[in-house]
Amino acid sequence: MKPTNLLTVMSLLAVSAIMLQGCGGSPENNGGAVSDIPPKKLVLPRAKMAADARIFVIEPANGAVVKSPVKVVFGAENADTTVANIFRPNSGHHHLILDAPLPELSQPVPSDENHYHYDQGETEATLELPPGTHTLQLLLADGNHVPHDPALVSEIVTITVE
Repeated sequence: MKPTNLLTVMSLLAVSAIMLQGCGGSPENNGGAVSDIPPKKLVLPRAKMAADARIFVIEPANGAVVKSPVKVVFGAENADTTVANIFRPNSGHHHLILDAPLPELSQPVPSDENHYHYDQGETEATLELPPGTHTLQLLLADGNHVPHDPALVSEIVTITVE
């Protein structure tokens, strides 16, 4: 092997060893499995929202006894409802939180069985819900699904499905 190639190989090995130590690959930290390292949260800008803006559930009323499918109507004052990927002052799209607490407000709203995204600017939805007590809460978010600063959330509405 030529001396320049040997030097290159040795340099790469040294850099790799340093990187492994920085990534937790040394025996001193019990192996440092990647799964043991908590994921870093994204630092995302949060759009501003007018201080007098509010969102709310128009229908069903808090305490209502309903049958499935349940029509949910969203309301907004001093905030515009837009589609996702649109970035205008005092605007965003609705997310309905079903039977769950508010998500981390500095991060994009999750998309799962408890967090419904209304990316097309919808102002109502129809949900198939099993019998029992359910909670509904709205959260407006910007074009990237990140809640505003301050976050625009509705009061929690509790309903009973027969």
